[in-house]
Amino acid sequence: MTMTLTVLGTASPHPAPGRPCSGYLLSGGGARVWVDAGPGTFGEVQRHTDPARLDAIWISHLHADHSADLLAALYAFAYGGLTPPAPVPVYAPAGCARRIAGFLGRPDAEPPEAVFDFRDLYDGHVAHHGGLRLTARAVAHDTEAYGLRAEAGGAVLAYSGDSGPCPALAELAAGAGLLLCEADADRHGDDGTPVHLTPEDACRLARDAGAGRLLVTHVGPGLTRESATERAAAVYGGRTDTAYEGDVHRLAP
Repeated sequence: MTMTLTVLGTASPHPAPGRPCSGYLLSGGGARVWVDAGPGTFGEVQRHTDPARLDAIWISHLHADHSADLLAALYAFAYGGLTPPAPVPVYAPAGCARRIAGFLGRPDAEPPEAVFDFRDLYDGHVAHHGGLRLTARAVAHDTEAYGLRAEAGGAVLAYSGDSGPCPALAELAAGAGLLLCEADADRHGDDGTPVHLTPEDACRLARDAGAGRLLVTHVGPGLTRESATERAAAVYGGRTDTAYEGDVHRLAP
């Protein structure tokens, strides 16, 4: 059994022409999960699957570059003829439903709850869809944020979400076949706890966790994707690739 990761978007902190913000389509164990819903990624979901057949949506944190296209999905599901057979489970930090309702200028969570089944994430949260297991760990960011460990049939994917260096990332990535990891920061500043990883942080994480492969994503405006990947590869020593929109990565047990 294989797991596949399709890259929908990688940009930070805003979309660029042909490059949506963070978003990925994860398939494994007979399930399809949209992981992070950055601006522009809902259109890319439609390029690869019928959105109405998604088994779940998983949101690492509520910053707009990871969650804003939930609004696009809401309009598609509620008004655009792509209505799913039942509300789609949305795993996200607490307050996601209220935030979407606020964008709509409504005092309650309708109509989001007509098409979305909101389920709050917490540290250690586990969800199963078919043979796919999704485990969330709280990570270090400037808002409530989670990393993801996805497992199906012996294949393991770890996703950092947005995070500064923290022990939870090492636990998520331990022995993963593929580590999908941000490298947003050129360097850490002196103004407090880091909330993003540098390329060197990403490669150290991959190396220390024994990850089989490192996929660099969510590279900030102070870097290019290629330079961030080169910096990570120089320290990691293992296979290091750049995440590009439309790429499909297959993970075997």
